[in-house]
Amino acid sequence: MAASKTATLTFRIDPGLKEALRLAANLEHRSIANMVEVLIRDYCEQRGIEIPPSDEAENNSGVRS
Repeated sequence: MAASKTATLTFRIDPGLKEALRLAANLEHRSIANMVEVLIRDYCEQRGIEIPPSDEAENNSGVRS
């Protein structure tokens, strides 16, 4: 299976928020990056913001060539 394409996001954050994020990620057995993704997806779902499918999801018919 090919790896899905990802985008890089770089931002600055208050050290206390970063520590809280690290603790939350550890509690969920997730990486910090995955925890941020989960939080963004939850936020969008709660507010009815549609997340476009990835290119891989659109092109994956489940059939191997």
